[in-house]
Amino acid sequence: MKSKAELRIAIIGGGIGGASATVALKAKGIRADVYEQASSMKEVGAGIGIRPPSVRCFKEWGLYEALEKVTTQSDHMEIIAGDDHVLIKEAWPVLTDDKTEAYARLVHRADLLETIVSGIPEDQIHLNHRCEKIIDHGDYAEVTFENGTTIEADLVIAADGIRSTVRNQVLKHVEPVYSGYLAHRVLIDFDDALGLASKDNILRIYVDGDNSFYLLPLEHRNQVSVDITVPGEFAWKPELTKEEILASITGFGPTLQKLVENIAFEDIVTRPLCDLEPIEKWSTKSVTLIGDSAHAMLHNQGQGANMAMQDAEVLAKAILEADTIAEALQNYEEKRKPITKLYQELSRLFPSDQAETAFPEKAHF
Repeated sequence: MKSKAELRIAIIGGGIGGASATVALKAKGIRADVYEQASSMKEVGAGIGIRPPSVRCFKEWGLYEALEKVTTQSDHMEIIAGDDHVLIKEAWPVLTDDKTEAYARLVHRADLLETIVSGIPEDQIHLNHRCEKIIDHGDYAEVTFENGTTIEADLVIAADGIRSTVRNQVLKHVEPVYSGYLAHRVLIDFDDALGLASKDNILRIYVDGDNSFYLLPLEHRNQVSVDITVPGEFAWKPELTKEEILASITGFGPTLQKLVENIAFEDIVTRPLCDLEPIEKWSTKSVTLIGDSAHAMLHNQGQGANMAMQDAEVLAKAILEADTIAEALQNYEEKRKPITKLYQELSRLFPSDQAETAFPEKAHF
């Protein structure tokens, strides 16, 4: 393998996974260039909980202090029936052998991505680069973008999401699996949560059968991330009326329904909830997958972004320590596949299932 300083590494996709891979490699003295199809690197969607293994990644990357500024520690979560009957109140599930680490740091996805991107030098970010074609030549790969640019790289890291162009062209064409559920997401001011959101940084999940209503407090924003999961017809960009959304949540209590009535309809973003079946092969000798392109999962365990960040750190360390790219990719897959497969399976459990089934006590990273 070339010296680490000579490696040409291209990352396709500038979301949380792609940005994380860039900073993880930078922290180990390895340059990677990230190519993003949009005109800026930004995120939309819901608030999430950053788990201890992911927090350790930020310490490795020299970004922990920046992470602290946009997050707040949460030590408990609740699953609630209706508006008020608490089914479960417990510490966040323990994901390591260290039982002192049962927590999450709550953050909005946009703030998380901005924090990661702050660690990437400007000359390593290439915007308005939508991947059109990739050719795997064995010991290197060639990528052509819609803007006419073509690059060559010793390693291409595909962080281009559940409908990954790189994966579908080089490895295997895989179709996303629709769960039958839509997610309606919006940010509201804390005062507009009608007293249902926790002031103690507790994630509250209100359930009606397999339907759920997440209220995740974002203290530094003085906002609450609302995520409503209900059945619906599949479309990548569903078009519903506010009346249809309200009709889908009649099983929840009147206060939750009033909360939604008060939200400006144009602020609500609706997306289908899809995942992937476990993929047998993530890599060739010069191309590999991370994050959703490798193992997209439903949001019920809140692990999608966490898995992408942890992928990035394990991959970067494997590249640093291996003698060849092929060896690095093999080591990366061996370490990451078991845990991502586990969470793909667990993420198909809805909160109502979690109320009846204990969380896994240990999962090794």
